[in-house]
Amino acid sequence: MIKVAEQFGDKRVLRYLEELDEELDRAESMVPQEIPHDVITMNSRFRLRNTDTDEESEYTLVFPGDADSSKGKISILAPIGTAVLGYKVGDAIEWEVPAGRKQFKVEEIMYQPEAAGDYHR
Repeated sequence: MIKVAEQFGDKRVLRYLEELDEELDRAESMVPQEIPHDVITMNSRFRLRNTDTDEESEYTLVFPGDADSSKGKISILAPIGTAVLGYKVGDAIEWEVPAGRKQFKVEEIMYQPEAAGDYHR
């Protein structure tokens, strides 16, 4: 993917892909049963609070084909999707958006497949 971004000269996409690659390098592999229940994983439904406005939003982290922003389903490949993966309740998250840097706090995880014993979802 990085080579494709380089080929088309999109520096923003290239920077994002490099950050994603770095994040994956830091990832820790675990069996589903060992994942703490307060961590955002794929298909988790969670609530974030914008620390600047105190506004709260609910999201579900999904694979790209299931993304639907009108239903709060955000793709793992979207910058916010990549940003939240692996964070836990109480963590602060920052990410760059066109309007500037946004800060959020993970308030709650309403559903996590691993906590529910749903290992094949």
